[in-house]
Amino acid sequence: MRSAAPVPARLSRRRGVLNVFAGVAAFGFLAAYLVPTTAALAEGAPASRYDAVQADAQMYVAAANLAPAGSLQYGSYAIELQAQADGSPHPKASLEEWIAYAESQGVEVPEGTTREEIPTLIAEAEAAEEEEAAQAAEPASDGGAAALASPFYTGGGAPEEWMRAAGIAESDWGYVDYIVSHESGWNPNATNASSGACGLVQALPCSKVPGGGYNPVANLQWATGYATARYGSWAGAYAFWTANHWW
Repeated sequence: MRSAAPVPARLSRRRGVLNVFAGVAAFGFLAAYLVPTTAALAEGAPASRYDAVQADAQMYVAAANLAPAGSLQYGSYAIELQAQADGSPHPKASLEEWIAYAESQGVEVPEGTTREEIPTLIAEAEAAEEEEAAQAAEPASDGGAAALASPFYTGGGAPEEWMRAAGIAESDWGYVDYIVSHESGWNPNATNASSGACGLVQALPCSKVPGGGYNPVANLQWATGYATARYGSWAGAYAFWTANHWW
């Protein structure tokens, strides 16, 4: 007759197998924790959150082929200032650009002129050109009548009438007659080709006489003032003329 195996020996073997499995599991868990930690420590793993973030940033920078973390790179850029509608430079363009533009417009820029002043110089030059053009166009606008106008006297009259109208005393008429006869021969339109002296007394310059110099009355009125201021009277002017043949 067969006898049954003792129960205690069977339980002892089961406990041994369980203990082995438990030991293997514990060793595996310990290895799973210690191996990554040991490897991380061997590789110098960050010890703080800041170091960890910096390490991550270093990794992304390296991946993007950028400069290492901790240094900065500065790029450069250029802004193109567009010219204005009239062709002039941008208001913020350089002084050199504005000077070059002004010279291209025939405007001379004095030394020391600022960039802000150059547009004013150009505007003034353009205004002057427009005014000159307008003045040049005026004779044509009235059919050329102004261009054909003559400054010469055409009113007629006689020496006595002119002297009386000029307010010259009759006691001085002889002095006046002598000087005027030698200067112009009583021709109101007499003109010296070389000096430009004009009228009865050959006023110089002709522009000194109101009305252009050729009106005989205006010419004699101016001559009275000249004779009085320079020689004291028409008699003094006559004395100087006879001695020097000019006055």
